[in-house]
Amino acid sequence: MRIVFHDDGIISQFEGYDRLEEFDWPHYRRKYSDIHRLDRILEAEGDSPNRYKLSKQADVLMLFYLLSADELRQLFHRLGYPFARDTIPRNIDYYLQRTSHGSTLSRVVHAWVLARSKRRESWHLFEEAIKSDISDLQGGTTHEGIHLGAIAGTVDLMQRCYTGLETRQETLRFNPALPEEVQRMTSNILYRHHWLKVIVEKDRISVSSLSERAAPIRVGIVDDFHELPPGGRIEQGLKS
Repeated sequence: MRIVFHDDGIISQFEGYDRLEEFDWPHYRRKYSDIHRLDRILEAEGDSPNRYKLSKQADVLMLFYLLSADELRQLFHRLGYPFARDTIPRNIDYYLQRTSHGSTLSRVVHAWVLARSKRRESWHLFEEAIKSDISDLQGGTTHEGIHLGAIAGTVDLMQRCYTGLETRQETLRFNPALPEEVQRMTSNILYRHHWLKVIVEKDRISVSSLSERAAPIRVGIVDDFHELPPGGRIEQGLKS
């Protein structure tokens, strides 16, 4: 598989993206205030969004939404491409400046990829995603049907992103990073025949098995690993 990069190492949205014109974001924000649907605005002016470095949703950033840093590093190295420590934050900053969030899913993806580095901004985007249909943020699309993908995405943000939940190497892993606005979060998940009650707070996490018959499972919390039997409970402190 071939990956296209800009000269400065940014992952290109597509070949030729770096040769497009930069868009005058300040001008259009002053002119229209709400520029989420830049495609419609530009077409009404007889212009085309295809001329500019802009997106209505986070295409390249889906890489960091779907795959962990470790998974991406291994994938890039296997394909023969470099993956520096600043690859993820540099690409996030680059495309965040060039995205209008014209898709409700864009806010979900950006909230996810900013959860570790810019928690306040992540939470702001999460709140906007929650309000997508309640406030009809796209100005008239809700009556055509609710944005079910965005609704499910906000639940996924709470259950997996802010708890750092992932399954890898036969282990259920947690690496919490709660936003400042969230003091405590409780959720129930099913993993390998275990119904688990997970409670995440600012300074600790507990994982309890509510099942009576199941094989023990391996649970990782940050850099520590535990075996959890049916009916068992793990509690561990977290560094702030």
